[in-house]
Amino acid sequence: MEYLGPGLLTLSLIIVLLALVFVGWRSKLKRQQDIAPLPEIPDDVDNPSAAYDGQYVVTTTAGDWLDRLAVHGLGIRSGALLRLYGHGLLFERRGATDIYIPAGSIRAVRSESGMIGKFVEKDGLAVITWNLGGKDVDTAFRNRHAEEKKPLLAHLNSYLPTAAPDED
Repeated sequence: MEYLGPGLLTLSLIIVLLALVFVGWRSKLKRQQDIAPLPEIPDDVDNPSAAYDGQYVVTTTAGDWLDRLAVHGLGIRSGALLRLYGHGLLFERRGATDIYIPAGSIRAVRSESGMIGKFVEKDGLAVITWNLGGKDVDTAFRNRHAEEKKPLLAHLNSYLPTAAPDED
């Protein structure tokens, strides 16, 4: 009985903290209502040119690795299989909505050591900057196998538009 008071106080604090997290998440969803819906997944997703197992980390506003996007399930970290096609990328996520990125919307590819909620070794994340309905966003993916990092980045860089040669 002597531990009942501190136990109830601790339980009350936990409930209050969880309620604050819930209210904050709902507020973020409300603020991000203007973000366009995710692109439709095409019918032709049977034969990928490559596939990489790993973890979908997060999607943030481009250039702001702390501004997690909560809408459309973009803020939910999950295991994923990243499939690459000529027409785009497909993140097949376990327990969350799949995300398709059309090849034409990819703006840049780089590697980073972290984004909100996930920090790893130097250049451990592949980050894809792409356009979602007029808004540039960054999506991070972490390979399950380190030896696949360079091939993945090479594949992702192949989606970038090539610069026109200089004419003299």
